[in-house]
Amino acid sequence: MVDILHRIGVTSAPDDVYMALTTVDGLAHWWTQDTDGDSEVGGVIRFRFEPGGFDIKVLEARPAERVLWEVVDGPEEWIGTRIRFDLKREDGYTIVLFRHEGWKEPVEFMYHCSTKWATFLMSLKSLVETGKGEPAPHDVRISNWH
Repeated sequence: MVDILHRIGVTSAPDDVYMALTTVDGLAHWWTQDTDGDSEVGGVIRFRFEPGGFDIKVLEARPAERVLWEVVDGPEEWIGTRIRFDLKREDGYTIVLFRHEGWKEPVEFMYHCSTKWATFLMSLKSLVETGKGEPAPHDVRISNWH
């Protein structure tokens, strides 16, 4: 199994980052505007992109500490993987340690998703620091796969 890992620091409080990760409105302002569902633990959130999307079950949500999801529907490579955001305060920053874990192998789609996750994490940073993110469909186009 292989994982996608990223680390970003934001100047906003952990509670602000947590809200952006645990509410449908927050998620729609940094990941994809086409977001709906139940963001409570045990609920399923639907994220839609052109041409597809993902359904993600919320496994854990610890205020200002951790958010953990499991992908229950979407591309075959994503099903069963887990997405985790660990938050900690360090030197005036909220550090977001991101993991998209449990990929079976490092296929080309994983390379693409790693880069896209980086752009969306920068969108999250922008949202909590300035109030404006760059969610899909306004995200950075990185290749022919978008």
